[in-house]
Amino acid sequence: MALQWPASVAWLAADVSAWPAWPMLVAALWIALLVDALLGEPAPALHPVVAIGRYLQWTGRRLPERPPMSAFAAGAAAWWLGAGVIVILACAVQALAAAHLPAWAGALVLGLALKPLLAWRMLKTEVQAVEQALARSLDGGRERLSYLVSRDVTHLTESEVRESAIESLAENLNDSVVAPIFWFALLGLPGAALYRFANTADAMWGYPGMHGGRDWQWAGKWAARADDVLSWVPARITAALLIGLGVHVGWGTLRTEAGRTPSPNSGWPMAAMALLVGVRLAKPGVYTLNGEGRKAAAGDTRRTAVLGGRAVLAAGVFASTAIVAMARWP
Repeated sequence: MALQWPASVAWLAADVSAWPAWPMLVAALWIALLVDALLGEPAPALHPVVAIGRYLQWTGRRLPERPPMSAFAAGAAAWWLGAGVIVILACAVQALAAAHLPAWAGALVLGLALKPLLAWRMLKTEVQAVEQALARSLDGGRERLSYLVSRDVTHLTESEVRESAIESLAENLNDSVVAPIFWFALLGLPGAALYRFANTADAMWGYPGMHGGRDWQWAGKWAARADDVLSWVPARITAALLIGLGVHVGWGTLRTEAGRTPSPNSGWPMAAMALLVGVRLAKPGVYTLNGEGRKAAAGDTRRTAVLGGRAVLAAGVFASTAIVAMARWP
């Protein structure tokens, strides 16, 4: 007897290969950016990244810590399971938009699905909130910064609080905006969804040792390496976008500064922002970027937000151009 696939599976298999036309992809990208600018984040109950976080939290509590190979295999398997589900769902949404809706409706659906995978407005608001809290008290600034970073903030000075906020904005400019846009331009909604899953998994599992009472050295290793790979090109694009906004810095200088951080990727946008704004950015005992720069002042936080916004627009323009160019490639 012939194998009978469920109708929903047959529909997806038939239409998933239908790639959206380039006008739909470009329109969807700008719809997502516009919705982000005007409305910000959707409610948690409707937010796919929140759902990803819940899956990772639930699964992470059940991953073994030892022996090393068992922990690594379990972490990798849980990563692939979650990634597979999110990619299949993204493929289904893109297939619906491309093959079953009018072009304008397809662009709207695709844009609204892409929006939660981008988070520029929320990032900018949180960083500005640190500066506003600092204006009231140092303790208030430290507390607000603790929402953004995982490091110990209790002994940071006022300038160090600002440095940490600027670092967070620069690093997450890549993680929360440029990288999802890059993967959307390259692989559509499934690409952006896969990246956000990988980046969230790294944030929750990708620790080199103890965190939250668990040893992640092996269970989180696959998540950490996967994020390193998927962020490699976007991190350097983010740095290039920032440097292109107004200061001439040689690529060699930027590479040297970026290499001072233990991460293969996060140092690039952070070093670019440090050089662009002219400030020193440091994580005590770990790295110092642009060591000859001045201490961060209140105006630097605002300037960082402005420069980040310009980089987001530039990313949208370059991604749109790339989508059109790839569509017309013979």
